[in-house]
Amino acid sequence: MIRSKTSVNRKFTVKPGVLCALALPALLALAPVSAKTLVYCSEGSPENFAPSVNTTGTSFDANDQIYDTIVKFERGGTKVVPGLAERWTISKDGKEYTFHLRKGVKWHANKNFKPSRDFNADDFIFSIERQWKPADPYFKVTSSNHSYFNDMGMDKLLQSVDRVDDYTVKVTLTQAEAPFLSNLAMQYAGIQSKEYAIAMLKAGTPEKIDQEPLGTGAFMLVQYQKDALIRYKAFPQYWAGKAKIDDLIFAITPDASVRWAKLQKGECHVMPYPNPADLPAIRKDASVVVLEQPGLNVGYLAYNTTKKPFDDVRVRKAVNMAINKQAIVDAVYLGTGVAAKNPIPPTQWSYNNAVKDDPFDPAAAKKLLADAGLANGFTTDLWAMPVQRPYNPNAKRIAELMQADLAKVGIKAEIKSFEWGEYRKRMQAGEHQMGMLGWTGDNGDPDNFLNTLLGCSSAKTNGSNVAKFCYKPFEDLISKAKTESNQAERAKLYEKAQLIFKEQAPWFTIAHAVQLKPVRKEVIDFKLSPFGRHSFYGVDIKE
Repeated sequence: MIRSKTSVNRKFTVKPGVLCALALPALLALAPVSAKTLVYCSEGSPENFAPSVNTTGTSFDANDQIYDTIVKFERGGTKVVPGLAERWTISKDGKEYTFHLRKGVKWHANKNFKPSRDFNADDFIFSIERQWKPADPYFKVTSSNHSYFNDMGMDKLLQSVDRVDDYTVKVTLTQAEAPFLSNLAMQYAGIQSKEYAIAMLKAGTPEKIDQEPLGTGAFMLVQYQKDALIRYKAFPQYWAGKAKIDDLIFAITPDASVRWAKLQKGECHVMPYPNPADLPAIRKDASVVVLEQPGLNVGYLAYNTTKKPFDDVRVRKAVNMAINKQAIVDAVYLGTGVAAKNPIPPTQWSYNNAVKDDPFDPAAAKKLLADAGLANGFTTDLWAMPVQRPYNPNAKRIAELMQADLAKVGIKAEIKSFEWGEYRKRMQAGEHQMGMLGWTGDNGDPDNFLNTLLGCSSAKTNGSNVAKFCYKPFEDLISKAKTESNQAERAKLYEKAQLIFKEQAPWFTIAHAVQLKPVRKEVIDFKLSPFGRHSFYGVDIKE
């Protein structure tokens, strides 16, 4: 998942050597008196600025300010609306999409490159082909692991992407695909400049398009200092109109308690992922409002179904029944989460409430282990994330509670962890036996959970299916659901798939967390994203 360590160690600055040395209060003081500056206390550094190779919310947030997509989600919702395409048509058989692109859309510029033309069809096609075609000179730049594109099966779904004229592109699919438009609204499909790419290739520095990015988005990147800050400036020529704020700063602050302290002091205006224990104090602060809504997410413990003893469904079921889920939710989520029984959240359409969760039953767990030839238990690893995530406020504490429960049925679990980028990379490679991860939905479609996280195409090395679960009855259902245009019929297929998921138990489902966002009251019109993203176009601040 960490594609290029060098890409996040570079500094991009208008005035080299000035901003990097300054503390945040001094940085704010540099802004013109009349400028509106909003500071977001981000939880971490982005992996890079390459839309096609990122899979974490942290990187999506950093990229979202810079890049536009062909279609996008309405602010605060899941409805697909026009983006860089002002309209589109779909053939009767659902296989051909013709996109009519906006004219007059300007690109950002930087010290390396000044665009000579506006956005056009070539940029749309380039942004797809660098993920799709191994012969493309940019396919391996930054990383050849285009996770989302591949996990969603886009490499097989696309038949052709044809340039009709400067502002018209026809996309032909191998089959009808119900979530196709929603998939194009996701951040992996951010549009990059082909002209910039060609120029950097000629200069021998192709990686610069992902390190010193230019987009058509509402904000231009001014400076990035890993583990410190990202600074953006509103793009005056943005096609939808200049942003209401002038300067946007991501103050990178991994510790949730420190983020809260900064919010209290007014050193930042918006913070993600508060500690559940801090919430009573946050709610009492008169200068802060806590925005909240059910989260479109799930936290889980994945079993590597290709490794012994987790290739045996009886062992997976035994572990499920050995862990006291409700005790974990009560102790760690502190009222900010609900116990999960399905791989999709209750707010997702097609959620199957009829599914029965595995009970907490250590005696039954021991019997299943004995049936599997493991009456004396076994030894395993238990990977715990090193960072707080929207679906898991404290993975280390959850791992300790799981470890204690498992010991009572004879399973000795060794807790392991790594740096966050390394952790994800190793889990995707399948090095773990058991490991915690989670997911926040990207497009409002069940396919984004069930196929991306549990489908066969994403079970390969480097895919998002870290359980390496590939089970034909399940795969047949989710594959059929993708081609079905009737949502009610799709829902029936997904409901059946959830029953099979529970029977096969590739995960121990932990919880669905509530999305909570403490925001200072001077911030105007910040909207919660159902996908947990942080977008600042349309946001204002009282002067």
